[in-house]
Amino acid sequence: MLDNTLKQQLDAYLNNLVKPIQITVSTDDSAKSQEMVALAEEIARLSEKISLTINHKAGAGNASRAPLMAIAPLGETARVEFAGLPMGHEFTSLVLALLQAGGHPSRATAEQLAQIAELEGEFTFETYISLSCQNCPDVVQALNLMAVLNPNVRNTMIDGALFQDEVTERNIMAVPSVYLNGEPFGSGRMSLDEILNKVDSKAGERQAAALAEKDPYEVLIVGGGPAGASAAIYSARKGIRTGVIAERFGGQVMDTVAIENFVSITATEGPKLVANLEQHVMDYDVDVMKTQKAVALQQIKDADGERVEVTLENGATLASRSIILATGARWREMNVPGEQQYRGKGVAYCPHCDGPLFKGKKVAVIGGGNSGIEAAIDLAGIVEHVTVLEFADTLRADEVLQRKARSLSNIDIITEAMSTEVLGDGQRVTGLNYTDRATGEEKSIELAGIFVQIGLVPNTDWLQGVVELNERGEVIVNSRGETSIPGVFAAGDVTDSAYKQIIISMGSGATAALSAFDHLIRLPGVEASDGVVVAEDQAA
Repeated sequence: MLDNTLKQQLDAYLNNLVKPIQITVSTDDSAKSQEMVALAEEIARLSEKISLTINHKAGAGNASRAPLMAIAPLGETARVEFAGLPMGHEFTSLVLALLQAGGHPSRATAEQLAQIAELEGEFTFETYISLSCQNCPDVVQALNLMAVLNPNVRNTMIDGALFQDEVTERNIMAVPSVYLNGEPFGSGRMSLDEILNKVDSKAGERQAAALAEKDPYEVLIVGGGPAGASAAIYSARKGIRTGVIAERFGGQVMDTVAIENFVSITATEGPKLVANLEQHVMDYDVDVMKTQKAVALQQIKDADGERVEVTLENGATLASRSIILATGARWREMNVPGEQQYRGKGVAYCPHCDGPLFKGKKVAVIGGGNSGIEAAIDLAGIVEHVTVLEFADTLRADEVLQRKARSLSNIDIITEAMSTEVLGDGQRVTGLNYTDRATGEEKSIELAGIFVQIGLVPNTDWLQGVVELNERGEVIVNSRGETSIPGVFAAGDVTDSAYKQIIISMGSGATAALSAFDHLIRLPGVEASDGVVVAEDQAA
């Protein structure tokens, strides 16, 4: 079941078990059950602290699901379960569940651990995933940790491809999809902080109060993607008070599967790169404030001098002598009738995450650029048929991708196609209307899923009328990253940079940070000493 490399790695991890754990496997007569038993037996043989029970009648934990693996400290009721084989991206979730049940500490902060322990009520989570989904493990691991630490919490990972009846019954067409106490809780990537904020009704008030007490920053960075992380590192290295606010650290890179053009690293994945970025930032004295959304920005000039204030969604206001905008971009939508109604019910934006839910069905990919054609090629190995619709008269993808797509018998490519409406039966997508731009003819395709891959739109809705934007809504900057407001800089995909690439965003983040520092040392009443910006009233 496990190759020698995985066994060696797992053996090393299991040496960190502090106390005994119990694995209980519930099986039926399926081949997947046999695979789960084989996996559990291999794990149990690696540590004397692991006990294994095989229940050949499905029923341990949840009688309706098999195969099912339950993990718990020895003698305790299991609150962490895997309904389906936890391999692929979920193998890490399995390893962490074993370690945490065995008493090995997590990397969660003291504040997060305290918040988990203080949760009151009963929380039974069911998390539907696909093993190819790179977003799912974060959610599974966060919920598993909560279940290990709080006896009122329980989480079951459910492989949607294996339990198709449940997926159909609950009309699940996007992963991860989380249910809490039988009701929909959330869909898509969620961090531990985001989950805790949703179940802890008083979290927002506490956070707003704590943020309101913070002293002004020298540099406040809005956004935690590659540009924001780079800006934070360069600012902190100047010895100036630096803060970062971000809805989620990593931004769009967290949704990127393969990265093969990051200079000096042959190949990596988005979540791995983000983990390294975050660790690098945390090596410095940077105040990182996650799950915080900026909703307004204004420049203040009064007796205390000049500053910029950022208002957050929870009502708190943060002040800084300079601001770096690095809010990045999000998936561009089709903006046609039916898209929002069927979002998560057949309309999807991540083929790697949601593709397995459409196994054997017909889908469309909107967009003929690299991301669209790559999506079509990936989906072709899973679904019955893929139709690519491109607005222009030619595809924009690299020639090598076009050749590969055209070589696959279950991919059709339609150019000069303008999507006009997503069709559905009230529960899920059933088709798509489009206009043939060459003839003006209205056409329709029967589909189960639509994957939108038409580029990005900058996250500047909250900046309309505040800083100068171009016709695409991007922040206009000069070569130094300066915006139309003195003291406000911008970097990365939110700007009018010609190319949207990770490495370019990092470079522009560094440029913005250095420009902000240069701006600060030239402000009245501020002097630079040994690379540190010091306010005049603090110099003594």
